[in-house]
Amino acid sequence: MELDATFWAFICFLIVVGIAIYLKVPGMIAKSLDARIAKIETDLAEARKLREDAQALLDEYEAKRKAAEGEAEAIVAAAHEEAERLAVEAQAALEDMIARRTKAVEDKIAQAEAHALAEVRARSTDVAVEAARLLLASKVKEDGSALVDQSIKDVAARLN
Repeated sequence: MELDATFWAFICFLIVVGIAIYLKVPGMIAKSLDARIAKIETDLAEARKLREDAQALLDEYEAKRKAAEGEAEAIVAAAHEEAERLAVEAQAALEDMIARRTKAVEDKIAQAEAHALAEVRARSTDVAVEAARLLLASKVKEDGSALVDQSIKDVAARLN
């Protein structure tokens, strides 16, 4: 049998495989692959844990955001209620002030009317007194001596 190149290549192959087995290269490769698999599993577990933590943090922030939105809506509603209450109070205060001012003006008008009426009465009285004085003065000029005589008679009659 003639030994050709294929045979020698096969023999070299078996020698290399034998040396590799003797030096425990497949075990080292298996350990390396096992270590690599373990590292990948650890990385995957860590990634899962980080994802779960991130999801929990996202849920927490989402809950906080919703709570903040609810609180903001409550604040806006309270502000609207306060504004409406203040508007009602301002309207009531304005109406009260208008009523007081109207009353004050009406009182001043009534006072002015009373003062004017008193002035008219006083002036009328002055005019009436002056007219009576003039009338009496003219009557005294015309019938003065007769009135004096009549008054003397009346006084004498009353004294007796």
